[in-house]
Amino acid sequence: MPDLLAFDTSTEVLSLAVQRGDAVLARTEAGGAQASATLIPAVQQLLAEAGLALSALDAICFGRGPGAFTGLRTACAVAQGLGFGSGRPVLPIDTLQAVAEEAHARSGATRVLALLDARMDEVYAQAFWRDGQGLWQRAAGEAGEPRLMAPEQVQAPSSPDATGWTLAGNAFAAYGERLPAGLPRQPALPTAAALLRLAPALLAAGGAVPPEAAWPLYVRDKVAQTTAERLAAKAGAAA
Repeated sequence: MPDLLAFDTSTEVLSLAVQRGDAVLARTEAGGAQASATLIPAVQQLLAEAGLALSALDAICFGRGPGAFTGLRTACAVAQGLGFGSGRPVLPIDTLQAVAEEAHARSGATRVLALLDARMDEVYAQAFWRDGQGLWQRAAGEAGEPRLMAPEQVQAPSSPDATGWTLAGNAFAAYGERLPAGLPRQPALPTAAALLRLAPALLAAGGAVPPEAAWPLYVRDKVAQTTAERLAAKAGAAA
């Protein structure tokens, strides 16, 4: 097994883990704006507990998005800094795939429609299915791409059929009644432990990149509305 460091700051939870051989040490802390100040000290402490030097790692794994803008920038900046400082490659991993992996670990789900709360009355959505070799594949068509949409627009993929899918993620508390009914729901986050489980196959497929290529996957390009846009949105909601 490779020796790996993994962290995700795409949600309100900071999740990090270190894998040394078959042993895994994991930790969760408050994320959000705090992650930019606490991530590096937490990484240093966890590596010390594992008895691993940063330069001994095979790769530095991080959740690249989609997710909170500040969190994604923090993860990418820290991955770049650690990678440059240690000379180790970095492994960007999609957060929605990590949600699917975490849902599988919790419930055994093999067809997962991953959802993360994108705020601003929207969710990030992407559908995955797990093949016979235990690898995650993207669903066919648009459903297999990371998308930003209103909760009412979320639908289970129709190929090969719309049954057998599990909704997984952190969007249920905010949008539960607006999401599709009749499908199992599994709370799940893109944990660092999930990143570690995904990493070996992604490394084998050539997913590791040099530190300068550690870029976020935003999906949403705009996070602020103009005054006119906010007024128009309120008028539309009232109508």
